Amino acid sequence: MSVFNFFPEGWRNDEIENTKGILQGIVTNCDEHCNLYVELSNGKRGIIPRTEVEAINIDENGVPKINLCEGKVHKYVQFKLKEKNGDKLIFSRKDAQNEVLNCVKHDLKEGECVRGIVKNITPYGAFIDIGGGIVGLAYIEDLSVARIKSPYERLKIGQNVKIVVKSINRETGKINLSYKDTLGTWEENAHKFSAGMNVKGIVRETEKNKNGIFIEITPNLVGMAEYKDGLEYGKQVDIHIKKIDYDKKKVKVVLL
Repeated sequence: MSVFNFFPEGWRNDEIENTKGILQGIVTNCDEHCNLYVELSNGKRGIIPRTEVEAINIDENGVPKINLCEGKVHKYVQFKLKEKNGDKLIFSRKDAQNEVLNCVKHDLKEGECVRGIVKNITPYGAFIDIGGGIVGLAYIEDLSVARIKSPYERLKIGQNVKIVVKSINRETGKINLSYKDTLGTWEENAHKFSAGMNVKGIVRETEKNKNGIFIEITPNLVGMAEYKDGLEYGKQVDIHIKKIDYDKKKVKVVLL
């Protein structure tokens, strides 16, 4: 059983608040000193001092940049109770992040499947929160077997995903992730089809070459078809599955 039992920021409150004393609330305001004011689902309110906002993205004084703090307004964040003085609650997001980071560096295993929420997408990959605002990167080539030009063809910001830990730098806590490893093996995808079937596919290559062009049948299964003029990248096409070769892990298809 996995010891990595954390949730990304924005996950369901009822699941998060039963785990490791980590709470979640929404940031209602950021004051001129970059302190964050948060409200929990039960209506209780508290403050996250600027020095307690971040464990990673901090400057030489140990505090996060102003724009990072301001960017948290109206978003969910996770934290631990730092101090309680009567009705005054002081929280620490940094403590929650350090707890997640400690588990990443010492206990999280490569190949493990974890929860995630997509936080940002760039041309080269997707940044995914796997717990407490600790983010890993899934490079574009790790989003599917079928070649894509943009991560947006597989994921969208705010999407809940299952994601596989591909590699971990135990010193820095840097995490590389794989989405395609959750989409099934070649054999699992191929067994959904059989020779003689007519199905839909997506054009993933338009350049003419000696082998043909790639047609996506599923994100983790591609077929090879003969080149045909007028094909557009990303266009859905009708194809006929001519042959599935399990030994060579190849699928031959014909454009209809």
